[in-house]
Amino acid sequence: MFLRPPTIRRRPRIFYPFSHSISSHRSIYLRPQPHNMPDSKVVSVENLSTADAKWVQLKKCTYKDPTGKERLWEYAERPTRSSGGIDAVAILAILRSESGAFPPSTVIIEQFRPPVNRYVVELPAGLISEGESPEETAIRELEEETGFKATSVIQTSPLLVCDPGMTNANMKVVTVDVPFPEKLEMPEQKLDPGEFITARIVELSKLSAEFKGAFVSQHMNPHSTLI
Repeated sequence: MFLRPPTIRRRPRIFYPFSHSISSHRSIYLRPQPHNMPDSKVVSVENLSTADAKWVQLKKCTYKDPTGKERLWEYAERPTRSSGGIDAVAILAILRSESGAFPPSTVIIEQFRPPVNRYVVELPAGLISEGESPEETAIRELEEETGFKATSVIQTSPLLVCDPGMTNANMKVVTVDVPFPEKLEMPEQKLDPGEFITARIVELSKLSAEFKGAFVSQHMNPHSTLI
């Protein structure tokens, strides 16, 4: 639980090779079930009325096209959006050794996502609570999902949308600094009940290949077609 806003110290704006290329994607690739994860699968699907939905609502809006004609559009939105107008953040954590003991790295996560009935390779992420800034949420969620504690914020992306034809959900990508005096150690996660997340460390120089490997594995697996 987030009790007190952390002190956010901003480092000078630094461009990291992957901070731009992944800034528009929180969930990167589908992959088969990891060997070290419990078996998860969708066992049933049924229609859900808006009145019974807790995390998603359906809306219908009327808009005018360039000719002045009124048209209708259906979309989904998150009822959890804070007064700040931002739904969520994804976190790009820069894990670095102050002594050069290991190359610059980051942490990615894998978890089961029921809407696609697959395990998904993602950046750590979470919804923004009322009263939190995106940067505060990023520091909190990173520690909860991975155990890593960021000491400062490097940069925050502009507001991003991923599927604007279907939803008005939005997010920001927050890049944070996680320094180590010497060697890199994997801390203990602080997961909520019902969360099953595998955190993995990947060198920044190998991040693109890691995502490509997940993509190739998903498409080569005969049981990895989408539901």
